[in-house]
Amino acid sequence: MLSKSLKLQKEYKSFGGKLGFYSHQSSACNSEMKFAVYQPPQALSQPVPVLYFLSGLTCTEENFMAKAGAQQFAAKYGLMLVAPDTSPRNTGIPGEDDDWDLGSGAGFYVDATAAPWNSHYRMYSYVVDELPNLIAENFPAIPEKQGIFGHSMGGHGALICALKNGDRYLSVSAFAPISAPMRCPWGQKAFANYLGGDKEIWRAWDASKLVLEAQYNRPILIDCGTADSFLADGQLLPEVFAQACEKAGQPLTLRMQEGYDHSYYLIATFMEDHIRHHAAVLCG
Repeated sequence: MLSKSLKLQKEYKSFGGKLGFYSHQSSACNSEMKFAVYQPPQALSQPVPVLYFLSGLTCTEENFMAKAGAQQFAAKYGLMLVAPDTSPRNTGIPGEDDDWDLGSGAGFYVDATAAPWNSHYRMYSYVVDELPNLIAENFPAIPEKQGIFGHSMGGHGALICALKNGDRYLSVSAFAPISAPMRCPWGQKAFANYLGGDKEIWRAWDASKLVLEAQYNRPILIDCGTADSFLADGQLLPEVFAQACEKAGQPLTLRMQEGYDHSYYLIATFMEDHIRHHAAVLCG
């Protein structure tokens, strides 16, 4: 039984399970937020572990569920999938819809501290605190068994959420993540607007900085395509994260996949590997 605060927008049967799209009024973001949940067939009879997916720039809560081919593997291994939208929307903040890489669809999974964004753009608190509480209250989830993964901006989000909360996220992986946002144009633009000009504050939201002190110690899996144009443009910088992991003694498997680009074709190709990576920990 859903709580009154949660509205079911649409629902589909998928691989013997149930895919639902939901909306609610978020306290963290002070606005309406949307998310999608895939409940595998196992959830009909027992609670199951939860795997969160954070999407990339311009995406909504639908892209992952429609394109990644993840439901079949979630059904196979018995994992619930949860995919939130990538930002608040229609907040009335001036300029919110002006750029594709800032504002709507570009929340960057940080808690904004600079005006005017700090009135709504608190995606980190939403993902780490508010959303898991909603899932635990409304779905047959095992709250203490959760993992997180993501793509591009969402890969950055997954890494920082796990590194900052090693007790909550038992597993983490990423596809083509923005691995060192302090050093790339996307990250610098987002951080300057959301967090202000003090770069010392930025460090708390950069995976390549966090991993040096986090002592996460659980294995991290990253896939990135060698034909990814954003890799060539210096937006992703997986080698910077890899060097930081080596320095910190953090277990990392970084796979540079020959000929793959930044798209969902990369994600769909290696999806089962990632689901298996999480299931080994969450379903064991």
